[in-house]
Order: sequence, then C-alpha cells, then structure tokens
Amino acid sequence: MIEVMRNELSKWYQKHKRTLPWRSEPQPYFVWLSEIILQQTRVEQGLSYFNKFAEAYPNIEGLAKADLDEVLKLWQGLGYYSRARNLHFAANQVMNEFEGKFPSTYDDILKLKGVGSYTAAAISSIAYNQPHAVVDGNVIRVITRLFGISESVNQSATLKKIQALADELLNELNPSEHNQAMMEFGALQCVPKNPNCEVCPLAIVCLARANGTVSGIPLKDKKIKRRARYFHYIIAINNGKVIISQRGTNDIWGGLFEFPLIENDSVDFLTPSQLESSFPISIKSLLKVHSEKKHVLSHQDIHANFYHLEIDNVNDEKLNLVALSDLHTFALPRLIDRYLENHDLISGEKRH
Repeated sequence: MIEVMRNELSKWYQKHKRTLPWRSEPQPYFVWLSEIILQQTRVEQGLSYFNKFAEAYPNIEGLAKADLDEVLKLWQGLGYYSRARNLHFAANQVMNEFEGKFPSTYDDILKLKGVGSYTAAAISSIAYNQPHAVVDGNVIRVITRLFGISESVNQSATLKKIQALADELLNELNPSEHNQAMMEFGALQCVPKNPNCEVCPLAIVCLARANGTVSGIPLKDKKIKRRARYFHYIIAINNGKVIISQRGTNDIWGGLFEFPLIENDSVDFLTPSQLESSFPISIKSLLKVHSEKKHVLSHQDIHANFYHLEIDNVNDEKLNLVALSDLHTFALPRLIDRYLENHDLISGEKRH
C-alpha cells in the first residue's frame, strides 16, 4: 500500500504542481527564504513577498548586510514579524558561522534562528535531496486521513505517530519531489473543507474515506480563547512632523513603528485631558477622531481608535518626531498602514 501511495502521489504531482520560483531552481537560500515566508502564510499571499525579497536581496550576503528596519519594512503586512527578525538574524549567522555558505545538513540548518524541525527537513530535502520527511499542516491532514487517525493532532503522541508514518511513506530515492508532492497534495487536493474525493488518486487507499470520517479529520482540540485589546493611537502633528515610537519585541508587531499608544480595556473614546495626561504633549486642537473596524489576528482582536491632534511645540527629547513626508519609509503595522491609506494624515478626513 505504501508503494501505491508513493506512485500515485508522484503522478498527481507531476500533473498538478504549481510553477513557483523556488521550485524552478531549488537553491538553498531561496528554499529557506520561501519556507520562512510561508510559515503561517498561504502561497497566494506569500508569493509576492518572496519576489520582493528575492529582488531586494538576491543572495544571503545582501540580506545579512541590510538594516533590520529595512527588512521589517519589506515584510510589512505579512504578519508574525518575529519571522522577519529571525530571517535577518539567521542570515548573519550564515555569514559569521558558516563562512557565508548556507548550511548543507539537517543538523546545521536546525541551528539557524527561526528554523524548527519542519523547516530544516524541508530545506535539507528540497535543496539537497536529503531523506527527511516534512510534517506541516498540509501533510498532517493528508496522513491523518489516509491512515484514519482519529486522535487529536494537538497531542504530542499523535504528532509522533504522524511523523513516523511520514518517515515510512517518504520516497528516499527522491525526497525532494516527494515532500513537495505531499505538501502540494494537501494544499490543492486534500483540502480542509469539502475535498473532492471523487477525483482523488488516493481515495482507494484512504481509510477516512472508507470510514466516512473525512470531514472530521484531522481532529483538533478546542481553539485558544481569543483576546480583545483596545488601542488608542495619538496622531500628534507639529510643524510638519509627527510623533512615532518603535514597539518592543515581546508583543505583536515587534520592532515596527507606530503612533503613541494608549492601551486600556475600553473602546470608548478618550478625552483630550486623558490624552494629555498620558503623554508630555499640549493639545492645540483635536482635529478628528475615528474608530477603526476590528483588526483580526490569529488569537487577538484589536479595536483601535485614532486621534488626530495638532500640538504645541514638543520639548521632550524622548519623543521621536519625524517628517510627515518620511513616514512612509518606516515599517508600520498593517492596521496603521491601512488606516493611513483611507484617511488624510493631518486632517483625519476620509479619502474618497
């Protein structure tokens, strides 16, 4: 049965595989770049970012030499910004610890910041054709359905079982193609909802199909409870400049820039006196207040209000004032970037 699965999977892949830039020439650097970008990201969304990074940094030396803020700016809108910081850090690891040559073994690839067992297996197999079976979300779905695994995939014992089956199923003669075929099959054929089992080449050996349990597999424990957060952004303008600050790395959007922020437990608008008491500013006039629609993250819902202020001269050296014309050069959270696309920065008026 294992051999049947391998053969059918290979035939399906040759017929249906997508043309992707890191597949045509599977260079280690580009394979690694694609894998980091595609963590928690669909190919359709990540492809444009891969192209931007490949054009800006055609080799790992260029990425290592780049300023981190520049990398974060290029990453803007993709989310999970720790990936961008890890990408930059790992590029410098390669330059400093591996003499500028991308590591060629699973164990050495695993040493790179931001690389776990899945990513190391993907890079070592796809770029170097080494026999390491990948297990990502797509592969988990394919294997649990093929082998009728009904236990929760959130449990470590279940994941070990899946990894063992992936190892057994791996075509060691061509692990590069096999792993890409497994992931592609999960992405295009064995999809999460309503897969077209009638045309599936593996339907005859699929236990979930035989048992009528396809829709319930893979089984996952209840989702993590979502957290609601309430952000109040102060857009403080003075003589053609605006105040911004850089976020720390221990929260969402780490390392990105934003307007002065007040976070509390209410979506209600703040008064001018509340704004002044939170920051060393003197409000000349409150131009506009807007409530932005909920911004949804993986486990958080951000409710944001924006306050457009004209302020008197700022004397506090701790406040970072930048020219309005330079604001676009800073990496901003997608929430703020989207808001500025729809509203005039100074007046707060909505763009038509």
